[in-house]
Amino acid sequence: MIEATNLAYAYPAAKRPVLEGLHFHIQKGEIFGFLGPSGAGKSTTQQILIGKLKKYSGSARVLGQEIRSANAAFYERIGVAYEFPHFYNRFTALENLQHFRSLYRNQLTNPVALLNQVGLEDAAHKKVETFSKGMKMRLNYCRSVLNNPELLFLDEPTSGLDPVHADNLKRLIEARRQAGATIVITTHNMQAAEQLCDRVAFMMDGQIRFIDSPRNLKLLSGERKVRVEYEFGEERATEDFPLEGIGSNERYLSLIRSHRIITMHTLEASLEDIFIAAAGSITP
Repeated sequence: MIEATNLAYAYPAAKRPVLEGLHFHIQKGEIFGFLGPSGAGKSTTQQILIGKLKKYSGSARVLGQEIRSANAAFYERIGVAYEFPHFYNRFTALENLQHFRSLYRNQLTNPVALLNQVGLEDAAHKKVETFSKGMKMRLNYCRSVLNNPELLFLDEPTSGLDPVHADNLKRLIEARRQAGATIVITTHNMQAAEQLCDRVAFMMDGQIRFIDSPRNLKLLSGERKVRVEYEFGEERATEDFPLEGIGSNERYLSLIRSHRIITMHTLEASLEDIFIAAAGSITP
């Protein structure tokens, strides 16, 4: 679906390239996340993959063609939602979607049905200038999928959303993947990336430091220990135990038999831990 080989990019008059020698592939039907601090090169990578920046070096093949040669037909097959959406503020939500719908030639989704999916049915006839950021982000998602894209790019899709609407949007994204779409997400939201992405790429200083599934990254970066929090008289105490041989660890067995356990969990790293470790060399 997407194949990048030795991909590099430098903005005019920049002292150094913003991207240097990226190698990655994104499979059909995959949800793939680009993670990293501001300035790492995530947005530039996305701009190349959607055909907006063409003066790159190396190769970036998207939907079977080198992206610098993409024509209008390419944009019938993709959808894009930027973090800071732009709409016609004096148009209503429905008028905005009807306008953007008119720009496509292929089979399109009913905009009213999309507004219903994201909980904006009651705001369909309200002007966008009255919308909160969260409402605009939900409308932005509707705009990005009007043309039933087979390849969807989402930049910070849950930004500005409360937990209920963020959860609903995640389910809509997963449903798109189940229907066959390939989805590329750029985000700082580690929880969203962990819940949605099959694989993630951590970017730093224009390079990809590592690519893997969230699960594998967490296991590789964590400790093989179990942390037990328990009641000790009127107080609470915590002890860590190695996973190896835990079934015969006498202290552990005695503890869980003789004390009231409050919490027990393994010490795998979170994606946020990995993000912070990868970005640890950054100074404010």
